[in-house]
Amino acid sequence: MKTITRADLADSVYEEIGFSRVESAELVDAVIDEMENAIIEEGELKLSSFGTFSVRQKKARVGRNPKTKVEVTITPRKVVTYKASHVLKENMNS
Repeated sequence: MKTITRADLADSVYEEIGFSRVESAELVDAVIDEMENAIIEEGELKLSSFGTFSVRQKKARVGRNPKTKVEVTITPRKVVTYKASHVLKENMNS
């Protein structure tokens, strides 16, 4: 599995577009911040030809420590889910 960091994205912007390294890093940060804000405020973010990120509410449930077998209540929380677009799926399978 390859991990792509913000620095990797900024380097790509630097190489492809020719912005300075500082401008490239600021651009990447601005895009990621905008994506994060959209997910938090709207509960969903759709990137055309890539996929959809959405927020899902998980209910409280009982979990168990596998080592000690002690039951623990897991609090309700929100999680982000991702569903790939049909374009991305077609590109992966071709």
